Amino acid sequence: MDDVRKAGQRMDLDRIRIGSAPDSWGVWFPEDPQQTPWQRFLDEVSEAGYQWIELGPYGYLPTDPALLGDELTRRRLTVSAGTVFTALHRGPAVWDATWEHVSRVAALTSAMGAAHLVVIPEFWRDSVTGEQTDPEHLSPTQFRELTAGMERLGREVRERYGLTIVVHPHADTHLATERDVTRFLDATDPDAVSLCLDTGHYAYCGGDSVRLIKTYGERIGYLHLKQVDPAILADVRAQGTPFGPAVASGVMCEPPHGLPDLPPVLAAAQGLGVDLFAIVEQDMYPCPPDAPLPIATRTRRYLRSCGA
Repeated sequence: MDDVRKAGQRMDLDRIRIGSAPDSWGVWFPEDPQQTPWQRFLDEVSEAGYQWIELGPYGYLPTDPALLGDELTRRRLTVSAGTVFTALHRGPAVWDATWEHVSRVAALTSAMGAAHLVVIPEFWRDSVTGEQTDPEHLSPTQFRELTAGMERLGREVRERYGLTIVVHPHADTHLATERDVTRFLDATDPDAVSLCLDTGHYAYCGGDSVRLIKTYGERIGYLHLKQVDPAILADVRAQGTPFGPAVASGVMCEPPHGLPDLPPVLAAAQGLGVDLFAIVEQDMYPCPPDAPLPIATRTRRYLRSCGA
């Protein structure tokens, strides 16, 4: 733990903006009867003490800017980012379909006054069934397509919508491990591509968030705060469990009961000297409808105790 915390002092994390996301309410899809209705999510995320939220999967929250704006204003909520999945390693053949989806999400994100678009690479296996849909590792040609596609996406999104893309390393994708992430950062233009560091996914895949922030701090444009249960993770790795069943088994856990320890991560992020969103995103699909609010409330209280 950092020296400030060792001394028993509360660090003032004045550059960190804490928010939450539909994911922390068990939302993975635009529509699913197992998920929390969007009105309840908005009511409860506000009740839990958060000001900032992400849009979640496109179509979960209202896509009409006027309606969504009214719903957010009524609850004193503000959007920090939208989210898209992409498969840009497949090359120019997927660009038009990718852009059609990205442009819808980017337009709504921009209309809500946000400045970031979280971009997640496509999974290489189905998150529920485990069926392999792509090679687990990219060929040199696919890697070049991925980096070139992300750079193009970053420039197009900024030019047309005024948003910065933040690419999100994610379990069961081609951008997951420390080697994947550092290789990707070294191969992409910092002016076009920033990183969304998800502390839970990075730990899930063996990465050290504090080391990444200290080594590539100028590329970190956004944070997702999340922890993994090390005992469940060990079993997930031993069994080769796909990400969906791993989440259902509780691999992503409530802070501060997992890894990584968040105070050093937040201290390292504060040390960058820039304003950063840090969005709580506890994967918990599916979950009982009454489970998210108490967890979200305790998590917000915990992060306040850390100075955020």
